[in-house]
Amino acid sequence: MTKLILSTGNIVSGGPSIIRKPGVYRSNLELTNSLRSSFLAAQQDYAADAYSGTGSDSDNAAGTNGNGFHHSASAWIAHEDGVLYVPRIDWSLAGLQEEPAQYDITVKLFFLATAPVSKRAHYANEALDLVLKELRVPSVDLLVASFPGMSFDGDCEWEADKLNATQGDDEEEAATWPAIEELHRQGLVKRLGIAEFGSEKLARFLKRVQIRPAVNQINIKNCCNVPPPLVKLAKEQGIDLLVHSDCTDILSRGTLRELLGQGPRGAGVLADSESGSDGLQGDLAPQWVVKYTAVVRDRGVIENKGYFAGAGLAEV
Repeated sequence: MTKLILSTGNIVSGGPSIIRKPGVYRSNLELTNSLRSSFLAAQQDYAADAYSGTGSDSDNAAGTNGNGFHHSASAWIAHEDGVLYVPRIDWSLAGLQEEPAQYDITVKLFFLATAPVSKRAHYANEALDLVLKELRVPSVDLLVASFPGMSFDGDCEWEADKLNATQGDDEEEAATWPAIEELHRQGLVKRLGIAEFGSEKLARFLKRVQIRPAVNQINIKNCCNVPPPLVKLAKEQGIDLLVHSDCTDILSRGTLRELLGQGPRGAGVLADSESGSDGLQGDLAPQWVVKYTAVVRDRGVIENKGYFAGAGLAEV
């Protein structure tokens, strides 16, 4: 199994760690467009080094991808400690502009249906470690866990709340939460949150956890208002209700293969038997996505926002 880590860098202001370009899209569109921009910018930047003679011999052995220019994958991706970084990251340039205490940092971790539940504790640690390293901070203010298969869909808020009660998997969500609680106990996360929990789902969840979520994010774009039963329960339990525009199906298997493939908009990392293009081979499965946002407290301005995504490539 080959581990892949994909990164967008700072999509707000062109931050320091890798080639950054601003993103203006929502949810999975923001993620995929930002990844595509990050790959393209890194290819151009590191390929320029290779052709100028600053790269190694292997870097100068260029290929061609669907974007119409030559590049060597070895020039802009990196294999470190058993992990393939796409694109490579210069960690020495990471960090925020001011002291960590000046920021409110929110992290949202999307567990994906294409990855085993038994690995979620590892994914949570892996994702948070990357964010802490990227921002050079000892902890984050809020970590929101998003589970697959949950939403607020319906003709009205009452119907959406009722449908939500049957979505997701109570056992899987309860089994995952101790790993999230442990991050709080270690002091890496100050507050915990969940996403897309309606009144019935939330009531059942609260009975099974030790550390209760302080926040519940919900996306009500497909219904009218926050369901009244959820408002009542959240108020009774002291849980903040926040509205968001993310989706749970943030990175599908097909989308990831398209991003890394040999097609017109692909990065040229994966092999293609039909065209005879070299590259990585195997069954590609997205595992998790993490979104991080750093807001300057006294100005209310987002200084840094980006994504990391984890995937596994198994030989077939």
